[in-house]
Order: sequence, then structure tokens, then C-alpha cells
Amino acid sequence: MMHFVLLAALEKLGFSSLLVQEVADYLRPLLVGLALVCVLLQLLVLKQTMPIKRLVKDMRGQLLLTAVALSCSFFISQTLWPSAQYWLIYSYLALGLCGLLLVVQPVPANHPVISL
Repeated sequence: MMHFVLLAALEKLGFSSLLVQEVADYLRPLLVGLALVCVLLQLLVLKQTMPIKRLVKDMRGQLLLTAVALSCSFFISQTLWPSAQYWLIYSYLALGLCGLLLVVQPVPANHPVISL
């Protein structure tokens, strides 16, 4: 949302591209960190409902583990390889895509803990 709406709106309002880039460089790590905390919380909840082997085979578990890997790669590459802007943007957008795919997953109906 931030990448496509907020930054585009700042550019359309006439802010300089350097200012828009500074805003993006400041907000992306905050959003990735927030996403990492949320993913870890979702993994904790999912771990309580199913065993590890089933979690790895389940689409939700795979997407959550991919999101953890992308978040960690974002922070590692930002720290060790700060000139790799393409990798940072790729990690950020791929993390957003994982989040979108998690949102469109159907609710599991066969879990006794989740069913009402």
C-alpha cells in the first residue's frame, strides 16, 4: 500500500524525488519489521493448532516461513549490502505478495480449534 499509494501521492503532490526516496528508505524497514512480528505471531498460533510437519506442508505455513525468510533477507542485506537496492525492493514487494496470498487463503474448516 505504501509503495503504490503513499509514495505515488507524494510524487504527484510535487515533492522532490530525493524526499520521496528518504521517506521510502525510512518507512520500509519499519513496515518489514512490523510484518515480521505479525508473521512470527501467526506462526506461533498456527504451531499450536497443528504439528510442525503439517505446518511445513500447509500453504499457510509455507507462506509464513517464506515471509520470515524474506524479512530476514531484507534486514541482512540492508545491513551487510546497503547498495543492493533492487534486492531490498524485491524482498519488500515479495513480502507484500506473501501477505496478499495469506489473506486470500480459505478458512480451514476441519480444525476443531478454529471451527465455531
